[in-house]
Amino acid sequence: MNIQLQIPSRSDRNLIRRLMELYQYDFSEFDGQDLDEHGCFGYGDLDYFWFESTHAVFLVTVDEKLAGFVLIDNEVVVTGNERSVTEFFIMRKYRRQGVGKQVAIEVFSRLPAKWEVRVIEQNSPAQDFWRRVIAEYTQDKFQEKRLDNDEWHGPVFYFDNLVQHTAVK
Repeated sequence: MNIQLQIPSRSDRNLIRRLMELYQYDFSEFDGQDLDEHGCFGYGDLDYFWFESTHAVFLVTVDEKLAGFVLIDNEVVVTGNERSVTEFFIMRKYRRQGVGKQVAIEVFSRLPAKWEVRVIEQNSPAQDFWRRVIAEYTQDKFQEKRLDNDEWHGPVFYFDNLVQHTAVK
């Protein structure tokens, strides 16, 4: 299985937007979101992921077939953190095959920082996934806390891979 993480061009924004609809369909199981009058879930402004230097977007392919995407930004809820996994989507067809794990590890490795990953309380499969992947990636050198404030309700996993990345160089 050939898993690739690519940086899409600005002209790929509509592709990411269409994949976002699949992601939101899956996610509606947890957040209860409904379709709008046009049959779409809709997502806020995706454009800033291409125009802000603190943001990143990755397209995931498996054997050259579309398989998902990752959105990264700097909107964090734990003081001192720098980057956040905003959205992470692997199509159901490719789940439980190591695709998500490989993608997450590659994203973290490409962008060394003080990371956080937030997961909504209702999404226990995602909590299990992130806890397992981050524990393996950091060799259990991460923290987890549950927040219940104006900024976030649910678990937050966070770690710093700046030191790890510098040591590898």
